[in-house]
Amino acid sequence: MAAAPGAGHVLADKGYDTDAVVANAEALGARVVIPSKKNRRVERVIDRNLYRDRNKVERFFSRLKQFRRLATRYDKTASSFLGMLHFVSALLWLR
Repeated sequence: MAAAPGAGHVLADKGYDTDAVVANAEALGARVVIPSKKNRRVERVIDRNLYRDRNKVERFFSRLKQFRRLATRYDKTASSFLGMLHFVSALLWLR
């Protein structure tokens, strides 16, 4: 897992709490928002509000995958796929 150049934060769940991931993200200048595993001796302090936002994004992608056309990528072109993605996002937003 690598952070994008210029990324402000790296948001991930406990499964990514390894020294290598944390060091890589910090080397790129990103702030790490990954809760510590139970076996970590020194717990990392994280921004809970920012971590909740990660969960919102994860749930949104889960809702997108409920639309079979998006999950299986029926559309042949990138523009038609993006159009369907916009349409489904609007439907979910209006609910």
